[in-house]
Amino acid sequence: MNAAPSPAPSSSPSSSAPLRWSDLAHPVVAGLISVIVNYGGTFILVFQAAKVAGLGAELTASWVWSVSIGVGVTGLLLSWMSREPIITAWSTPAAAFLVTALAGTPYAEAVGAYLISAAAFVALGLSGWFERVIRLIPPGVAAGLLAGILLQFGIGAFAGVSVDPLLAGLLIVAYVLLKRFTARYAVVGILVLGLAFLLLQQRVDLSGLRLELARPVFTAPAFSLNALLSVALPLFLITLTGQYMPGMLVLRNDGFKTSANPIVTVTGLGSLLMAPFGSHAFNIAAITAAICTGREAHDDPSRRWIAGIAAGLFYILVGVFGVTLAAVFMAFPSTFITTLAGLALLGTIGGSLASALADARTREASLITFLAAAANIQLVGIGGAFWGLVIGLLAHAVLHGRLPRRAAAVAVQPERHAPARPASVSSPGSGVRP
Repeated sequence: MNAAPSPAPSSSPSSSAPLRWSDLAHPVVAGLISVIVNYGGTFILVFQAAKVAGLGAELTASWVWSVSIGVGVTGLLLSWMSREPIITAWSTPAAAFLVTALAGTPYAEAVGAYLISAAAFVALGLSGWFERVIRLIPPGVAAGLLAGILLQFGIGAFAGVSVDPLLAGLLIVAYVLLKRFTARYAVVGILVLGLAFLLLQQRVDLSGLRLELARPVFTAPAFSLNALLSVALPLFLITLTGQYMPGMLVLRNDGFKTSANPIVTVTGLGSLLMAPFGSHAFNIAAITAAICTGREAHDDPSRRWIAGIAAGLFYILVGVFGVTLAAVFMAFPSTFITTLAGLALLGTIGGSLASALADARTREASLITFLAAAANIQLVGIGGAFWGLVIGLLAHAVLHGRLPRRAAAVAVQPERHAPARPASVSSPGSGVRP
């Protein structure tokens, strides 16, 4: 694996330097964009699931409160303790799963299933097994998986031109120009420009919104074998493979070394505490984390943890006011959200592809991982991140496993005492320098 990871924050010469006001702007904006993309892009799934479950306004607001406060507190706490941008979020694939699962499951039993799933994550984090699994994933496969997961967001940035050419075109052109003349302010610039454009066109309808505090509602959990098998187990597997694994790969890709064990433990404990108030699951973020872990958040990796603090505070703010501020985020046109997210992730997509294809020896396995993850395969209720990883690991094992290496060793053994070849000689067409 020749592709070297980005330097860890601790290696930065300015890691111990005092914070300056100029250090805050970019991480805070990155945290804000991460929150906007999360609420504007995926939170509608929570409302859809609540509607399917027949929840009233109070229980729905409690769900919003519990998941937002939980995500905010755990992300803020983890970022502060580790001094790394640990971005947490609700489980998006789990919310999509619940849109169908809650149709046939009583809500109290669903809450019981949330508790079981959260307890399993606490046990996983305390056991230390998750970190061992992460270390087994080859860097090229990890980078290919991340690039494949993020590809749809990059495509979405330009697909918006077909839907809303003026808005999407303005953001894309502004991004390229800002990248040319002031790269550090490119994402900040398109956020401000896009908001100003929408306000001038009166396309953000905030009429009818009232600022009111959310009131958490406690639901006593109930437990059943049906909810265990049909809700708790799929919820655990979907969140593990669709959120935790790609989320940790995002951190690793940008050079951050925090162990997965405390992240899984803390988010699992948070989910356990918030489940009786409606929170289905929260975890380390995958897609939106990349907005805060890359260079767009700050040139100095040791300053990117501020984005985690900012995102946590914004989540808590939304949670305190329940559905009111969530509705503000959801009032933005979908084209604005998808274009903003895609452009903010371009640097991460490019870096991941470069890392995945850098080593000629593992390039094919990494490319297979990238394409499989980008295909977003959906089988047996498990999403594309899991299947992309499985296919990539199988390809890597077949192409670079022990059997080929043993065969090569047998082939060269008779020449063990033969004179050494000149160092400049390599096999034809190998494409690999000795």
